[in-house]
Amino acid sequence: MATVQQMRGKWNEIAGRLKEKWGVLTEDDLSRFEGNLEQLVGFVQQKTGRAREEVEKFIDSVVSNSSQVYDKVASSAKEYATEATDAVRRGYEQASANLANGYDQAENMVRQRPAESLAVVFGAGLISGVLLTLILRNR
Repeated sequence: MATVQQMRGKWNEIAGRLKEKWGVLTEDDLSRFEGNLEQLVGFVQQKTGRAREEVEKFIDSVVSNSSQVYDKVASSAKEYATEATDAVRRGYEQASANLANGYDQAENMVRQRPAESLAVVFGAGLISGVLLTLILRNR
């Protein structure tokens, strides 16, 4: 039989499933027994005319099914987190490799053609300065 702690932790699901199974039960009826399993079972038995064992088995099945669903969700979330971590790690490694490759290419270009590299950097700096001046002047 479900424990009081299990019942309190899964009260909304238990109440919803009891109302679903036996439509004569209302939220007000069930809210009076939250946390008191013996009284709840007795009330449901009285209100529905079902055997005590049937009501207890139903509540136990709700508690155990929700635990199984929780375990499945937790397992799926853990698997997703692991996959996401792996994807981020691969992306980081790829970006790091691309950055190192670009740095090596730039370094080789400067060594092979220092004058052209200096002219390109000077031109890029000049253009950046002019654009920055125009942007700041318009404010």
